[in-house]
Amino acid sequence: MHRRNFIHLAGTCVTAGMLADSLSARAEAVAERNPQNPSAQSRKALMKAGHQHDHSTEALTLMAGLGVNHICSGLPSAKFDQSWSVEELTKFRERIESFGIRLDMIPLPLSSAYITRAENPNIMLGKSPERDREIDSICQMIRNAALAGIPALKYNMSILGVVSTEPVKCQGGAICRAFDYGKARQEPPLTEAGPVDQDAYWERISYFLKRVIPVADEHKVRLACHPHDPGMPHDKGFRGVHTVLGSVAGLKRFLEITPSKYHGLNFCQGTVSEMLTKPGEEIYDVIRYFGSRGKIFNVHFRNIRGGFLNFSETLIDDGDVDMLKAMRVYKEVGYDGMIMPDHVPRIASDPKGLYAFAYTFGYIKALIAAVAAEI
Repeated sequence: MHRRNFIHLAGTCVTAGMLADSLSARAEAVAERNPQNPSAQSRKALMKAGHQHDHSTEALTLMAGLGVNHICSGLPSAKFDQSWSVEELTKFRERIESFGIRLDMIPLPLSSAYITRAENPNIMLGKSPERDREIDSICQMIRNAALAGIPALKYNMSILGVVSTEPVKCQGGAICRAFDYGKARQEPPLTEAGPVDQDAYWERISYFLKRVIPVADEHKVRLACHPHDPGMPHDKGFRGVHTVLGSVAGLKRFLEITPSKYHGLNFCQGTVSEMLTKPGEEIYDVIRYFGSRGKIFNVHFRNIRGGFLNFSETLIDDGDVDMLKAMRVYKEVGYDGMIMPDHVPRIASDPKGLYAFAYTFGYIKALIAAVAAEI
């Protein structure tokens, strides 16, 4: 979202508020009819609606007005410079807090960009001693964030970036991101990283984790990793790269490399759904597995249609996943972090996605209100 346009989202929020009231009333009626719900359903709903990336004055003013009081900001800086000093990070946090918004998380300069556009490429290229210098900088960013009172950081371990094929038409003629492995052009056949098999990829991930997780442990800062988007065939990969964090089994192995309560996931529900054959049936147990172990540190609340190797994104209420049911599972496992919008379709009358994002914020708040009302 472009910050100069973000303020215009406000006009759509009356509808969002009506939706929240409607779903809350529905949930209260369900609770009255079912007073003997399982004990898991009796837990208090601890999750919060959150925003990501844009921390401009316009965005923060609007989020505060909408009651979206938690944020994962944009990057302080793509380089390890003065912006990452304790003093500047403290000022950064205090500025956001002055709007009544809590800075729950910031990104590290390890994005989902394709490897040649990555901020610290040598970590995933596995090139020493360059990667050692980059990891040293990441470790100092973690230390400084902790000293500045910032409790969590998110990151990616990406080579391919976010891979897509031609977009498709979805609800009402909106244009949605899609991926069809059978139609994906693998040209040139190798990326600039060259062939990266599973062993090589795991070595690079393990090398990084064994350096940074002890620092996170020492300073009590959560590190949340985003899965690979999308998952690729385990035996073929894509352009010579085997995306090991593109399966549920891979995410489980990732978390076992360095056991720590500060080592977890930026759980993109849309991306994890893309890993599954039948996400409308399977995603709830995946949420339950990672959530019950305290490994979900942030949630990108996104829906899809389709599944592994052939899917399209949708608006939050138009995919194969029952998002109310998913929200109930987050409540069940005691998840207490942010639930935030991620990608949205492109609608002709809303070319920048402003209204689609506003609708998604309202829908998230409505679902949280609905499950909170359930006994």
